[in-house]
Formats: sequence, structure tokens, C-alpha cells
Amino acid sequence: MQNILFPTSQKTSRSAELFERARKLIPGGVNSPVRAFRAVGSSPVFLVRGRGSNVVDADGKHYLDYVGAWGPLLLGHAHPDVERAVGQALERGTAFGFATEAEVRLAELINEIVPSVEKVRLVTSGTEATMSAIRLARGFTERKKIIKFIGGYHGHVDSLLVKAGSGVATFSLPDSAGVPKEFADLTLALPYNDVATAERAFAEHAGQIAAVIVEPVAGNMGCVPPSQGFLPALRELTQRDGSLLIFDEVMTGFRVSRGGAQELYGIRPDLTTLGKIIGGGLPIGAYGGRADIMDMVAPEGPVYQAGTLAGNPLAVAAGIAMLEELRRRPLLYSEMEARSQRLADGLQELAVDARIPTCVNRVGSMLTLFFTPGPVVDWSSAERADRDRFAKFFHLMIERNILLPPSQFEAWFVSAAHTDKDVDITLDAAEEAFNALAQELS
Repeated sequence: MQNILFPTSQKTSRSAELFERARKLIPGGVNSPVRAFRAVGSSPVFLVRGRGSNVVDADGKHYLDYVGAWGPLLLGHAHPDVERAVGQALERGTAFGFATEAEVRLAELINEIVPSVEKVRLVTSGTEATMSAIRLARGFTERKKIIKFIGGYHGHVDSLLVKAGSGVATFSLPDSAGVPKEFADLTLALPYNDVATAERAFAEHAGQIAAVIVEPVAGNMGCVPPSQGFLPALRELTQRDGSLLIFDEVMTGFRVSRGGAQELYGIRPDLTTLGKIIGGGLPIGAYGGRADIMDMVAPEGPVYQAGTLAGNPLAVAAGIAMLEELRRRPLLYSEMEARSQRLADGLQELAVDARIPTCVNRVGSMLTLFFTPGPVVDWSSAERADRDRFAKFFHLMIERNILLPPSQFEAWFVSAAHTDKDVDITLDAAEEAFNALAQELS
């Protein structure tokens, strides 16, 4: 891809200086690949603080933020109730490695809100949650094979890092070095939204599949909704075969509706994985589901999983504060839905006016602007998007103080902190960006 650099004045920016220091000490200069901005051909922005819908970089530049720590900041940056809860927890101690009452309260809230979760185990990340759920599914069913979907990303778990999305898709890597072929051989990667292929896979591997793991709304090839009948078909196939259905709701949990995608689509999975959204953005995760399955987890059962920092008091306090705020604000989701729809519709209208081929996918408060006519229904249609054009659009927007995910294959997130004025400002910037792209094409 063409190298698209920041303007000359930013080459000596504080962010650029920090990146040069980081590259000498940290692989690629970042602690997570998508932060490197390689997909948009530039060096990354270093952020120093955030409040509400805004963030500030190391050079003091303010942005309207549609990344939101990659989704979990449902209430926006530095929500007062979350800050207060973390501060109070900090006064009591940063970690104990022992059980606390707050862990019980967070589990009660998850049980109350997420339809399928009868019992839950807290962990420290979404990756740990999916890894543990896969181990549990294999232990419960006494089977080895797992079905996942091409373009779906479930953390950097060896057996799931096969034809993954997100950062892997951004860099066009089909898998990862260091993953033994034997692990990959146990994973069947199928096209998303393709019921017929899923039916064939179950017919060919009957009685061998431990679980199907799926993002009920794909978010790591960009936002891709499930087609009508796709999730019900997975539910029927797994029940018929005696395998488990795992919903990876690390991204969609509490995001697309209060009870997640399973509440939105009326599907009850056997297991659910959740990520940092249950900690208001602090490092935490969870997996939960049917009580008979969860009772297989140690010390109750033979499937071992442990973590010294699981249920960390700071993360748990933040999660309780966020989930209780959701209970107090019954109109929060309808407000986010309305603003997200206006943003998505506005982007599509502006692209049409500028004669730039695009497709906007949206579910709830997550959306993706694909630079392809669409429709985008799976990885093969998502990867037809024009990545160079997205990179140019990204830089045109960042110049106008709008911060988007630095990859075509990521979702944008609207938070409860975004206002109607924020949407207006974003669409004004997008109009200028689309017009600039149109002039380049003319």
C-alpha cells in the first residue's frame, strides 16, 4: 500500500518522538499490532487523556473518538461514576488474590443482564475468556474439533488464530507463526453467514465437534450483521449434534443491546465470552453459561483454569459502576441507536453524493464504513474494500479532529457520551473528506 504520512509538521511531533523511542524497545513500537497504524501508512498517535467522547494526543490535539478503547467505553471516557468507584477501590488495595464481595456483585449483575449466563467465571481478558471457553467445551463434550468463521477473531488463542480477522486481516496473515499445524487441524474455518457450508461441516464431522464459536455480530472484519436464519441454524445444528454454541460477545456484550446480541436476536447460546466492557475498559473478561457446563470448571470439576488477578478489585469496581449505570438509564440504548443510525445514514448519503462507492453496516452503536459497493456479508466481500481509499479517508478525518479505527476491518463505536452535535461535526468532516476524495478521482 502507498505510504501515507502525516503532514511534515507532525514528523517531529511528540507522538512521532514517542514512537521512535518505542520502536527501540517494543516490537513494532506498540503493544498491540493495530495500534501501529501500518494499515493506514503512518506512525501512530499517542494518547494522553480522554473525557466523554473526546481524547487528547501527546501534542495536545483534541479528537472526537469513535474507537472507545476498541469498544468497551460504552459510557465514554472517564465517566464520573466509574472514576469514583475505581478511586474508592484503590483506597482499599490494588489486588488481593483472594475472593471479594465485589466479585459476587459483578457476577450477580452479569447473571441478571445476560440471558444465558447461569454461572460465570471472571478472568483478565477476552482472549483468556475464549481460550477457557474452548477448553471447557472440549472437556464437557469430550470432543476435539472446533468450528469458527473466516474473518472472526477470538483473541490470540492458538487453535483460533486461523483465518482470523482484525489485526490479522489487516496485515493479510492467514494465521500466525508459532501456531502448530496440529492445533490448526482441529479448527474448521467456515464462511460467515453461510448456513449450507455449516450444515455440510456437521454432516462430515458428526459427533466430533466440541463447539461452534461465533461473533454473533462480526466485528473483526468490520461490522457484519448475521443474516436472517444464520444464528438460529447454528443453534439447531449444535443442539442436534450434541456440541456447544459459544457466543463471543467480547465486542457485542452490553453494546448492541443491554443483554448483548443474544438478547437482540433471541438466541440462547450454551456459553458466552465477555471482555473489558464488563470492567468499563479496565483489563477483565469473563465466560459463563449453563450451570451444568460451568460446574465442570475447577475446583468444582476437572477442567482447570485459574488466574491470580482474576476479579481484580479495580476492574470489578469499574464494571459494577458501569452496569449499574446501565440499569439507571433505560433510554440509553435508544439514544445511542438514534445517533448511530443518523451517523450511518449520513455517511452513506455523503458518499453517494460524492460518487464514492461505499457500504455502511451497522448494528446498534457499532458500524463500519466499507469502501466497496457492498453488500458486505462475510470476509470475502469485506476484503474487496479499497484499503488505500480508506487510509486516505482516515487521514482526511484525523486532520479534521475525528479519530477512527486505523483499519478498514474494524468497527466504529458510538458511546452514550456522543451527542447530536458530535454527529453533526463528524458528518461535516466526512463531507469535506469525501469531496477531497472525489476531487482526486476526477
